[in-house]
Amino acid sequence: MLTAEALKRKIQSADDLLGVVKTMKALAAVSIRQYQRAVESLADYNRTVEMGLQIVLKDRRGVLAARPAGGRDALLGAVVFGSDQGLCGQLNNIIAQHALEEMDRTGIPRQRRIVISVGLRAADILEDAGQKVFEILATPGSTAGITAMVQDITMVMESWRFKNSVENMCLYYNEYLSGATYRPRTLRLLPVDKQWLAKLKKQRWESRTLPMFTMEWEGIFRAMIREYFFVSIYRSFANSLASENASRLAAMQNAEKNIEERLEELDVQFHRQRQMTITEELLDIVAGFEAMKENVAVKGKGTKGRSNVRERG
Repeated sequence: MLTAEALKRKIQSADDLLGVVKTMKALAAVSIRQYQRAVESLADYNRTVEMGLQIVLKDRRGVLAARPAGGRDALLGAVVFGSDQGLCGQLNNIIAQHALEEMDRTGIPRQRRIVISVGLRAADILEDAGQKVFEILATPGSTAGITAMVQDITMVMESWRFKNSVENMCLYYNEYLSGATYRPRTLRLLPVDKQWLAKLKKQRWESRTLPMFTMEWEGIFRAMIREYFFVSIYRSFANSLASENASRLAAMQNAEKNIEERLEELDVQFHRQRQMTITEELLDIVAGFEAMKENVAVKGKGTKGRSNVRERG
């Protein structure tokens, strides 16, 4: 059984760990709100891009033909959003498994896929499952770092399309819902969703005056699609980071509960051990007192006996 001093050290260690967990819990909660606001702020930007596409597609025919998304000879470019840091539950396992299943559904063999992983932990899971990862990107630490990474990924995708003729591109990320909940999602960037473009084309314009453009149609359409790519990738980043912190918040809540339960057990053990120690010390004192008392009594009887002997002599 542990001594009271050893239990006291364990309690101190558990208290220190509880402080760390509470700090991480608070940081995760703050980060969720930060990335949630980033997602919300994209709503107006996304609406502006859609309005631009609506005007560009107005009275335009023969634009909405979409190329097939599968086939063993096709190439697939994919970005999987995971995390670099741990303590976030099953987040990386969930998104990696989802990405593998969705890529398998396309019918494109694994050797015909160009996969980028955002986050080292998701990359490790993909590699272990037999899916080669061509590049690993670090996750940004805040919303300020998202824009630069989105621009880099957009440039990589442009290179895939024009140099490698990659006509199928998908994003796999965790979408933040609320509290500590999220779900895996797939967003197909290319070929562009034909139904989505058709819906934009048929939408009624909000005012009586239609905007006009003087640029070449092909150029402005590509520019609008690039903006759509930017919004989509940015939203995927922000949702993934919010989901990561939501998963970490849930993990820290469970850890906090477990540590508090452990602290209660240690406190009970400490007080029990302390009581036993005090009881043993009291018993030792009583036993010592009784021994001294008996010793004094024996000595008193011995002295009285010697006195009687001298008197008789």
